[in-house]
Amino acid sequence: MTTALTNAHVLTPDGWRDDLAVLLDGERIVDLLPPADPRVREAQQHDLDGATLLPGFIDVQVNGGGGVLFNEAPTVETLRRIGAAHRRFGTTGFLPTLISDRVEVMREALAAVEQALAEGVPGVLGIHLEGPYLAPARKGVHDAKYFHAPGSDEMALLCAPHRGVRLITLAPDQVPLASIGALVDAGLVVCAGHTAADYATTRAALDAGVRGFTHLFNAMTPFGSREPGVVGAALDDADSWCGIIVDGHHVHPASLRVAIAAKPRGKMLLVTDAMPPVGADSPEYMLNGETIIVKDGICQTAQGVLAGSALDMATAVRNAVHLLGLPLDEAARMASTYPADFLGLGESHGRIAAGHRADLVVLDDECRVQQGWVGGVAS
Repeated sequence: MTTALTNAHVLTPDGWRDDLAVLLDGERIVDLLPPADPRVREAQQHDLDGATLLPGFIDVQVNGGGGVLFNEAPTVETLRRIGAAHRRFGTTGFLPTLISDRVEVMREALAAVEQALAEGVPGVLGIHLEGPYLAPARKGVHDAKYFHAPGSDEMALLCAPHRGVRLITLAPDQVPLASIGALVDAGLVVCAGHTAADYATTRAALDAGVRGFTHLFNAMTPFGSREPGVVGAALDDADSWCGIIVDGHHVHPASLRVAIAAKPRGKMLLVTDAMPPVGADSPEYMLNGETIIVKDGICQTAQGVLAGSALDMATAVRNAVHLLGLPLDEAARMASTYPADFLGLGESHGRIAAGHRADLVVLDDECRVQQGWVGGVAS
C-alpha cells in the first residue's frame, strides 16, 4: 500500500512547498500531489504536523560512528552499526571511509562494502578510500608509514569491477597523472586531498579527471598571492566539487563563506569526517594505536592534531545556517542534492521528486531530526 506524507513544509527541486503531499510506494517516491488528489486520499496517511521534510542527507566521508571505526573492523556488521548511528542524524546514504592502512585492510574493506551492497545494508552507497596515496607533508592524522604510490597490483584492485560508488582521495603530487586517468576511466570518483601539490600540479590533475577536493582547506597547500596552491586551484575550477567540514573547528567560518561565494552554486558539499563517538556514549576511540578523546566537540591527538570530527550531518546543516548564514534550503541541498550529483547519483538520490528513492528526513523548527525513511522504510 502506498503512503502519503502530508501536512509538511517540503523542499522540492523547485523550492519550498506547503501544498503538496509526498506519495511513497516501496523504496521510491511516486509523485508530489495536492492533498485532495484521489491517490493521496486512498493512501495510508502520515501527517507530519507542519514539520520540515528534506531529502535524506548523503555523507561522503564517514570514518566511523556508533563506537566503531571502519579501519578497526572492516566488516558488514561494522557498516550496519555505523549506518544506524548516523541515521539518527538524518544521514540516509553514506560512503564508509577507510583511512590510510595496509593493503590487506583495503582488500577487506572493499570486500565488506561489496557484500553490504549485495545484501542491501541500509545507507551504504559505496566506499571512500582516503589514502594511502598521500603526501607526508600534509598527512594530518594519517600514519605516513602506509603512504606510497599505487603499483600495478593495487591499480588492478582499485579498478576492478565493483558495485556502488568507489571514491578515492589521493595527493596529485604523489600519484602519476596516468594512474589518475586510469582510475577515472575505471569509473572511480577521484578527489585531491592530503596533498602538498602546487597550483600547476593540481590543475593538471583536474585536467586528468580529478572531480573534487576532500575537506577543503584542511591538509592541503593554502591559497597564496603568488602561489594559489591546492585551495586556489579548487576555488578557481568551476567544474569540481569541494567537501567542507562545518564544525567551527576545522575551518574558520569566514574562510568557508569566501569559498562558497567563489564556487558556482551546487559545488560545495557538507561532510562530517565522522569518527566513532558520533551516535555513541563514549567520547574516546583508538586511532593508529593512540587514544583520541573528544573534548569540547573536538577530536584531536595529544599533540593537537585534528583526528576527524564528532560532527553529524544534522549539526552540519544547522552550523551552515547559523555559522555561515546560509538559508536552510541551501544548507539542506549541500547535505543531499549536491553530494548526490557529485557521486553521479543525482537521477535517483538527493531530491524529493517522482522516481527518486524515498530517502527522507523530517526536522523540527530547531532543525533537529524527528524521523526519517531510507528506501521507504521508516528509520
